Amino acid sequence: MPFANPWRLSAVMIVILGLAGFAGHQAQAADGLVIKTSDFGVTKTIDRLGIALERKGITVFKRVNHAKGAAKVGLDLAAAEVILFGNPKLGTPLMQSNPMIGLDLPLKALAWKDADGTVKLAYTDADWLAKRYGITDKAKVFKVMAGALNKFTDMATKRGGLPKQ
Repeated sequence: MPFANPWRLSAVMIVILGLAGFAGHQAQAADGLVIKTSDFGVTKTIDRLGIALERKGITVFKRVNHAKGAAKVGLDLAAAEVILFGNPKLGTPLMQSNPMIGLDLPLKALAWKDADGTVKLAYTDADWLAKRYGITDKAKVFKVMAGALNKFTDMATKRGGLPKQ
């Protein structure tokens, strides 16, 4: 009998539970995220997103270059950059419904170079934010937010997506 030894059974169960937990963690990591592949490098993707946002009057608050931060402490990190942006006309009504959504506002998008060499752009899905914070009285705001996020991130990631001005 292969599991007659209780220690062996315990070890097997730990491995199985650990793998199940890891698989669950991976699925959970993508929960609520929209991830797109970019035709450009990390910096250019974030540059393009910033241009698209600012052209529509959306404030870009900050950019954070994680790879530069890692380099400052002597560590290597593949290219990764975050942009923080927002529009008080959309965000304020959401915070009036539930101030805790301020944890996710201003909005953020992350571009990074994946292990396979592709550049990805991710942001939090507007519908997921509504569910996370239990905001049920602002469906129209979340719909506008979702459409805008999709449009601006397409402009940032696709060739020909950013119109000349």
